Amino acid sequence: MRFTPQLRDLSWLVARPIAHRGYHDGKNIIENTESAFEAAIDNDYAIECDLQLSADGEAMVFHDDEVERLMDAKGLFQSFTSRQLQATKFKATADRMQTLAELLERVDGDSTLLIELKSQWDGKLDLVRRALRVLERYDGPVALMSFDPGMIACACELAPHTVRGITADRATGSAYKQLPVGQRVALRNFGHLEKTLPHFISYYWRDLPFEPMTEIRNAGHPVITWTIRSQMEASQAMRYSDQITFEGYAP
Repeated sequence: MRFTPQLRDLSWLVARPIAHRGYHDGKNIIENTESAFEAAIDNDYAIECDLQLSADGEAMVFHDDEVERLMDAKGLFQSFTSRQLQATKFKATADRMQTLAELLERVDGDSTLLIELKSQWDGKLDLVRRALRVLERYDGPVALMSFDPGMIACACELAPHTVRGITADRATGSAYKQLPVGQRVALRNFGHLEKTLPHFISYYWRDLPFEPMTEIRNAGHPVITWTIRSQMEASQAMRYSDQITFEGYAP
């Protein structure tokens, strides 16, 4: 595996623990909402969040492929327009769904943002193109990442100076069954590096230690771990990484 040495300072990226989908409790404050991001800023945490593409091509802050778990609606996320999504209530909060532009306007550099681009593994790149367009005028600390190397290769080509990363694990879970075996092996072994040229890796902590991650970290590229849910897990993860993405407790 070849991984080029890190040539830029990314200390800002790992300076503070990263609140997974914002700092939320799943009850009064739910994930990926303005309230969760406000709480992260108030507690001096970095923010991890997710983007999905709406039916009308807008980058929206949401994680799931379907809306039912969190919202008073049913159906595939991508079947709703941005206007419909913002008019739909969350089940447990008065927050409304944000566009990426609205999120950036509110955060305004007050916290580091790690934005995960969600993928259907269908080769479509409209989400990364829209996100990059929205980010063009944003001056705050921000990085893009995705499980899908195609997304990050596109970001590398269109906006090479945008900090980008690969979200990864050993690619053995059920979520990968839709992919050909060869593609799964390439994901596991980082066979995409010449195209993605990531600045950092966000890796599943239970799959560490893992030799490719050791090589990447030794080359000077930060490794972030996910998702940490206790101080015990954090202590284990920090043996092999530079920062944690956490949920359900206060580091």
